[in-house]
Amino acid sequence: MAQRPPRSRRRAARAFLAGWSGPDAAFGTRLLLTVMATAAVTVPFVLALVLVEFRWSPLHRLDRDTAERLHSAALEDPARVRVLGFLTDVLWDPVTLRLLVAGLVVWLLRHRAWRLAAWAAVTETAGALIGFLTKNVVERARPHLPDPVAHAPGFSFPSGHAMTAMVSCAVFLLVLLPLVPPVWRPLPWALAVTSVLGAGYTRVALGVHWVSDVVGGWLLGLVVTATTFAFEAWRADIGRRRTTVGEGLEPEISGTEPEPPLGTSGRPGPTDGPTA
Repeated sequence: MAQRPPRSRRRAARAFLAGWSGPDAAFGTRLLLTVMATAAVTVPFVLALVLVEFRWSPLHRLDRDTAERLHSAALEDPARVRVLGFLTDVLWDPVTLRLLVAGLVVWLLRHRAWRLAAWAAVTETAGALIGFLTKNVVERARPHLPDPVAHAPGFSFPSGHAMTAMVSCAVFLLVLLPLVPPVWRPLPWALAVTSVLGAGYTRVALGVHWVSDVVGGWLLGLVVTATTFAFEAWRADIGRRRTTVGEGLEPEISGTEPEPPLGTSGRPGPTDGPTA
């Protein structure tokens, strides 16, 4: 088979690059820059937070007193420990939540919501990577309690369960809220809040995290969801209106074509519009 002439290859390369320019290229760049900026800002922030925790005696006493009180309650009620173990190891386990988000990403791709799928995947992945990096930078030891009722590997700060619950619930809410009738929207909000608070509570109640670990995980999760700004900027680039938290990121997800095809601006052309 004859090779394509160099000029034809150059034209094909230019056509490929042109197809990935415009709002889509800007969206991808903003998404990656937001993740990198989040990583750069959060590690020193969390490290400073841990240093404050170690040196500020009121917070240290809160960690210790809460851990001892909940640990005593756990020792007195083995059935409660089993319920907490199921919640933390199955329902709110980071692997479970990440698999659910992966299923959501697949559904978005099948629904042709390409950019929303990219946002959800990048946000969830960034949360996992930043949490892992922060744990290994801080290297905080987990609580050591007499007669422990549960064990967990790795370092303690921040709580991976708390952080993953915050990031994952935010992804689900911002993606799926447009599909929920307004009268029913308090229900997913209640489920999300319960999951975030419950995931944090189980870790402290089982004695595998301090209170400050859980709070640090929640704060990091909130910072990671700053990737929403990249998606909102893409919407502005193609002329779509700004949305509110109660609407979700892409209200158009309920339609059959929620997003313009990849490589297109999505803006009406000079000949588009109503016809007589």
